[in-house]
Amino acid sequence: MQLRKLAALAAALGALGASGMACAQVTLLNVSYDVTRELYKDIDTAFIASYHAQTGETVAVRQSHGGSSPQALAVTQGLQADVVTMNQTSDIDLLHQRGNLLPADWRTRFPYGSSPYTTTMVFLVHKGNPKHIKDWDDLVKPGVAVILPNPKTSGNGRYSYLAAWGWRVQHGGTQDQARDFVTRLLHNVPVLDSGGRGATTSFTQRGLGDVLVTFEDEAALITGDAGGNQYEVVYPSSSILAEPPVAVVDKLVDKHGTRKEAQAYLAFLFSPAGQEIIAEHHLRPRDPAVMKRHAAEFPVLKTFTVDQAFGSWEQAQKTHFADDGTFDQVIVAAKSGAN
Repeated sequence: MQLRKLAALAAALGALGASGMACAQVTLLNVSYDVTRELYKDIDTAFIASYHAQTGETVAVRQSHGGSSPQALAVTQGLQADVVTMNQTSDIDLLHQRGNLLPADWRTRFPYGSSPYTTTMVFLVHKGNPKHIKDWDDLVKPGVAVILPNPKTSGNGRYSYLAAWGWRVQHGGTQDQARDFVTRLLHNVPVLDSGGRGATTSFTQRGLGDVLVTFEDEAALITGDAGGNQYEVVYPSSSILAEPPVAVVDKLVDKHGTRKEAQAYLAFLFSPAGQEIIAEHHLRPRDPAVMKRHAAEFPVLKTFTVDQAFGSWEQAQKTHFADDGTFDQVIVAAKSGAN
């Protein structure tokens, strides 16, 4: 895909795409986060073929993409998702908390806490790295413009914010020092896009910023595309481990009569074939054999989890991203010029 197409994709947030619609007996809707369009396009094609070979039945899959939290909220407000494939557990927990759309123990249904892959936050810089960005502390230097999405609307943004906060604490900082560090980082952010793909567009198409903070797979997509030689990826000394989860939306699959197909669709993600597609899209597979085959593509990086650094996603959400939480406070300080 040409880099210029990313702008068109960003403009289509939440729009539904179709895979294998012809002669479908059952149609599933996968409501997913912002930067998984390319992944699930390939997953859908492979699953449809695999399911037909195994059962003789034809299934179609539609996709809906946008910021992770707005997508989850849309499901609670009526978007008819058979499955959700989000980038943080709190967005799926929301489906239980608002409407009891699935059980509280949804994580136990698939391996690895229902997370078929991991990824992490890295830096994408212009070729030659003219601002000499090597680690998180370089993002708070005067004159460095940082592009990342809004943590209030984007899981990508939340991971970026928490990665910076956690990095400062892990390097001897107090909570107050971490707060100051993130305030200075946000002071260097000229625009907060609503989602990760929008941030990519700001950096690659609009020419904003010296560094894009984004998921490892998104950075690999950009550098592997036509025109990607304009950029290079920088791995910080440590970063946060993202474990994007998936779930069947019980109340809706029972309404649609699609439980069997939805269960099979998500199970395919954990199969060797699904894990191979995941690795090909620069996401770190869970299957040890698949990971071993692709190990050279994934640099070793020290990571910490949300649970380790913040107690849990629930606690991080309550402390940092709820209304009047820490993020709301520091963004005001950041934009007022406080250091």
